[in-house]
Amino acid sequence: MSSDKVRASHILIKHQGSRRKASWKDPEGKIIMDTTKETAISKLTAIRDDITSGKAKFSDVATRQSDCSSAKRGGDLGSFGRGQMQKPFEEATYSLKVGEISEIIETDSGVHIILRTG
Repeated sequence: MSSDKVRASHILIKHQGSRRKASWKDPEGKIIMDTTKETAISKLTAIRDDITSGKAKFSDVATRQSDCSSAKRGGDLGSFGRGQMQKPFEEATYSLKVGEISEIIETDSGVHIILRTG
């Protein structure tokens, strides 16, 4: 793997303002359309607290809660380089050390927490 690439997992919570208002667990977008950005952020904050306190494992929570199809892989997005992800997501991932979890990051897709894995 070249040094300019990173590897990360994430948990995505979509909301009314998300670019695509559907996901694998909400194909018609009913829940997403009822979710405000504030609600999505507070849900993700609680998830992050559970993970950082050791109450929950990142990959387990991702599998159950993430609105991204990467949930099937415990949130793993694989490796990516600069310019492949939305800017706020990319900047957050590159600023993390391996094993660190980001604060809540907002993109056009929704709100995320990111775990840098490589």
